Amino acid sequence: MTDPGHRVENAATDSTIGVQAGTVHGDVIYMTSPQDPPEKKFRDGVSFLKGRMPGPARRLINEARVDYATNEVFFYWLLAMVSGRTRHELTKEEAAQLRDRRTIMRLSGDDPWRDGVRIIDRLLESAGKAEEDIRIVVKDLDALREPQRSLILDHLELYLDGPIEDHLWHLALTKAKNEQMAHDRKDRIWKFFHPAPKKPEPWVPKPPDTPVATRAQALTATVLHVMAAAYLGYLILQSGRVLLVLAYVLGIGGAYVSAPNVADWRFRVVRRRAKDWEYLGPRSEANPGSFAKKAENRIDHYFARYLPPGVDRDNWMAHTAGIRRGLRDEIAAVYGGRGIGVERLAWLIRHRATQANARHRRGTLRSYREELATPGRTKALAILGLLTLAGGGGWAAVNAVPVEPLPAIGTILLLLVSGWIGSRAWLHIILERRRHAADELESDETYKDDLAALDRWRARMADKPRDEEMAGWLDCDRKALLDEALRHYRLTMSHVIAHAFIEAPARSSAHARLQGGPWRYKKYQLLVFLITQEGVRQVTVKLDFMNGTFHDRQRLNYRFETVAAVRVSQSDNDERVFQLSLVNGEEISVEVSSGMEELQQGEVPGAVSKVSLDAAGLPHTLHVLEGIAAEGKRWVEQQELRTGNLTAALNDAE
Repeated sequence: MTDPGHRVENAATDSTIGVQAGTVHGDVIYMTSPQDPPEKKFRDGVSFLKGRMPGPARRLINEARVDYATNEVFFYWLLAMVSGRTRHELTKEEAAQLRDRRTIMRLSGDDPWRDGVRIIDRLLESAGKAEEDIRIVVKDLDALREPQRSLILDHLELYLDGPIEDHLWHLALTKAKNEQMAHDRKDRIWKFFHPAPKKPEPWVPKPPDTPVATRAQALTATVLHVMAAAYLGYLILQSGRVLLVLAYVLGIGGAYVSAPNVADWRFRVVRRRAKDWEYLGPRSEANPGSFAKKAENRIDHYFARYLPPGVDRDNWMAHTAGIRRGLRDEIAAVYGGRGIGVERLAWLIRHRATQANARHRRGTLRSYREELATPGRTKALAILGLLTLAGGGGWAAVNAVPVEPLPAIGTILLLLVSGWIGSRAWLHIILERRRHAADELESDETYKDDLAALDRWRARMADKPRDEEMAGWLDCDRKALLDEALRHYRLTMSHVIAHAFIEAPARSSAHARLQGGPWRYKKYQLLVFLITQEGVRQVTVKLDFMNGTFHDRQRLNYRFETVAAVRVSQSDNDERVFQLSLVNGEEISVEVSSGMEELQQGEVPGAVSKVSLDAAGLPHTLHVLEGIAAEGKRWVEQQELRTGNLTAALNDAE
């Protein structure tokens, strides 16, 4: 039956996660090797335990304690043995080890780790005892120093039962509420999902476009022009007229003055037009599915996100169409085809978007127009020089014709043709060289600015959460959900025969992990199962992990005899789906592993899925629900009997 007023739906409606590339950080705290020395195995095991992966933690710490025996090792060994499971999930060998724990542990000295071992030992003894018998151990637990006290509260949740379970649950819940949003969670957690930034690379400008033919034209025309000018000067000297000689010299001076100023004027005009096209030209579309298209999508996202105050979004996007196109083309040219994910360049795109925003607010977004405006002096010298060349040189040339008409006319024609061809060729060469120099200067300035932005970004990302912090926050969220479910059904922990969780990725949620570690998601689908005398109470929520908030609650209640089957199906690509079938045909289906491991160098296929499932709590959940599916109501009765017998057996040594 279901609770009145609550809508119940199949949990599979939101369980599918889309294929999406994840972020894999280069931290290697979860990368292990059989050849590792005992101390490293122990430290790696502790990392797995703090990351809420008790399976590999038990294996590594158990291997390490044989040759590396310290009080700290024995403390973590006890925690790993009981973390994330009940007594019934112990193997015979593990049960025997816990029973003989005082013989196995060779404690020495007196330190906080030994105190922690003693408290765990007494907590294990107190399971199932009356409330008056546990007050002293609870008092001693409260007096225990950190981090031992917090570690005990984090990892003994499932193992204990009876009154001691309620006491520890109260302490653990209080701790979880205090730490759920601690350590600047909201301001830091997003950093875990950002990949390591790709170091910027300078954009390499296009080399000067000066073909051999153009250089040959310039050289040939220049030689002919100089020869023609020299011969024309010879004819003018032959005339013996001083004014003619002065006009000829004045024409040469005009050419000397006008040439550099005309070239500078022309360069500014051409450069300004190119910039206008770059900044104001129409937006071209990239090929769908290409690297450029992915970059374009991120560029559009950040330019729309970093909108200048008081500016309409559509107007801003239209105003920056050329800038965004140029940035897309630059990123595609510099980074495309090299296997670099666009997300690793997100910081750079964000920087350029905020830079455009700031320049717009300062009124310098189009500052190049003022910078490339031709000075009046340049225009005046160019015009004056051309007029002097045309006036003085032209008058001298015309008056040189009577001296020797045919040679003079031929020389003037050669002078004009070679001058026209040479000036065009030299102008092209000069403009290309200046364009390349300006591009290089702009590229260097942009590169230096990008490097400074990278330093600022790295400083901002310096407090990226550790994976154990991510696991700790998620564990706090789980405890908050469990508390909500207990309060809704008016239950205490000791009234719950067993409880279990499933953490599944929400649809198309961004995800990240450390090498060898489990996937962490921005959004989860959390399922909590409360096993009581009356049946199963199931609560399903959407967890916004970034903000630690629950959404879209669903509640479902069903009796033991209605559970038909529990299974985890696994596809060829290692995608795993948890399925719980009820006798009325209803099926609760949750995709707990997408199968997209995205392996890095040194990782073994299947290892990432395995630790992800361990961190999601699936082994314990399957143990509980498979037992219910197999035995029904009888499982509850047998559970209480088994608990009593096993508790007595484990404490026989006392």
